[in-house]
Amino acid sequence: MLETNRLILRQWKESDLEPFAELNADPEVMTYFPATLSREESDNLAGRFKAAIELNQGWGFWAAELKATKEFVGCVGLAHQPDRFDFSPCIEIGWRLSKKFWHQGIAKEAAEATLAYAFNVLKLYEIVSFTSIHNVPSENLMKRLGMYKQGHFFHPALHRGHHLSEHVLYKISNVNGGL
Repeated sequence: MLETNRLILRQWKESDLEPFAELNADPEVMTYFPATLSREESDNLAGRFKAAIELNQGWGFWAAELKATKEFVGCVGLAHQPDRFDFSPCIEIGWRLSKKFWHQGIAKEAAEATLAYAFNVLKLYEIVSFTSIHNVPSENLMKRLGMYKQGHFFHPALHRGHHLSEHVLYKISNVNGGL
């Protein structure tokens, strides 16, 4: 579990499933993903996130909640990508928030805490992040986090003609012994 000024990043609970399904079914939230998710697909994804946190002894894509209200915000965290990409193995940072929480600095706050954990606790050397070339808001967040653009690639899960297949790749290194 991680805490920031406004957030708790923690293991998944049963009560997270409904609001997570709502955000995964929202076409605006899922604009830069190939499709919205059904309730079953969303629950399965939350289950995989929960299992990864258990397997990784406490880290992964955490559920994010507001401290003040205990309201589910979305998910933010880290994922090991051992062989999926040409730049694998790597550890990815990512985020997905309900649009109610967009434009409030919440994703940045959670991502900064996640990077600090990755570098200071896990002692990782570098973290990557990537998104569709069309997802300017996420790319701008990567820049605000101090990440550097490494180039473009085609996501292996999408055929090259798919409008979301081309991605930008960003990286940040732990060159100073932590954040």
